[in-house]
Amino acid sequence: MENKLFTKDFTLVVIGQIISLFGNAAIRFALPLYLLNRTGSSALYGMVTACAFVPMILLSPVGGLIADRVNKRNVMVALDFSTAGLVLLSMLLMNSVNLTLVVTVTLMILYGIAGAYQPTVQASIPVLVEKENLTGANAVINIISSFASLSGPVLGGILYSAYGLLPVLAACVVCFVLSAVMEVFIKIPYQKQEKGGGILLIARRDMEESIQFIRECKPIIGKGLVVICSINLFLSAMIVVALPYLITEVLPFTAVQANGLYGYAQGAMAVGGIMGGISAGILAKRMKVNKAGNLLVLGSVCVFPMGGALLWADSGMAIYWTITVCCFVIMWISTVFSVQMLAFVQAETPPNLIGKVMAVGMTGSMCAQPFGSALYGYLFELCAGREALVVLFAGIVTFAIAVKSRKVFLAL
Repeated sequence: MENKLFTKDFTLVVIGQIISLFGNAAIRFALPLYLLNRTGSSALYGMVTACAFVPMILLSPVGGLIADRVNKRNVMVALDFSTAGLVLLSMLLMNSVNLTLVVTVTLMILYGIAGAYQPTVQASIPVLVEKENLTGANAVINIISSFASLSGPVLGGILYSAYGLLPVLAACVVCFVLSAVMEVFIKIPYQKQEKGGGILLIARRDMEESIQFIRECKPIIGKGLVVICSINLFLSAMIVVALPYLITEVLPFTAVQANGLYGYAQGAMAVGGIMGGISAGILAKRMKVNKAGNLLVLGSVCVFPMGGALLWADSGMAIYWTITVCCFVIMWISTVFSVQMLAFVQAETPPNLIGKVMAVGMTGSMCAQPFGSALYGYLFELCAGREALVVLFAGIVTFAIAVKSRKVFLAL
């Protein structure tokens, strides 16, 4: 293997990720927003978002098992072609089947595919780059993800505001097909593993092996996952529900203004992710993983200005900019934290377990998301007119968890 970061195959993975993640970002922006615009219900929005995360949680372990036993390139190609077919089918059904049903099922399958896809990408990194380049490689993938999250919602918001939903979906189909074609030319080292039984027996044994590794060999990974789960429940889920609901339904903007501003806010978060990825790449040699808890404390503090603006600011635009800037900083911090955690797990895990351990980690970190989305959808509707209380509640609980978790990360 060449001792450099951007080998030919890693570069192809990066390009494929740019195209595929752009399509994912655009459709995840447009579909829920379309449903929210048509219904005006934050509770329905939260429930649909929660339902969408369930297949991702269930299929992440499956993706990890497949990533360790099947050629990773073939997995990525098949899943991108499948996603293109899914989006095309949803376009055909949009006007003939119940809207809520179409959006919910499409998002559930889309998130399910993503759940199986991401462990494959993460598991391919350690076999495409040298160990000393792992942090840099993860930083690049995070930058790509953030860039796609920036350009996807912004361009998707422009298309959606000007022409409606269908052009956004059509652009996404093209993205997934192009990504699949690009990935055909990737060569990822693959060593076939012994089966030793039926599919269910193999899956059970592989999952038990990965869980045993986390529990007995690296228990600190499990403790870190508990912390991340808690942060996702009380902070990430709040932002996922609050950002579209506050901007499009609560703040005093017209529908066209609100949709555009929401796209820009999503773009600002993506810029935060890009800055976080760049920071993590530049500071890779200096960052200490045992100091990661300090990042969570800093991120939780950023929630309080959002609640304060909702309480005391008179201008809708002032509230909007406060929320956007705070989310930008939170995303910057969380990206640096994520890069540190990914590089740590990849470096400490044997090659034959990487896909499964990454999948277990992703599953654990995502488990809280659907519950949080449903919780905050209900709380925002219950506290209509007093949304600041919900945001401040999230800030207080997240700050307490972050302070408590510093001891966990000091042990890394």
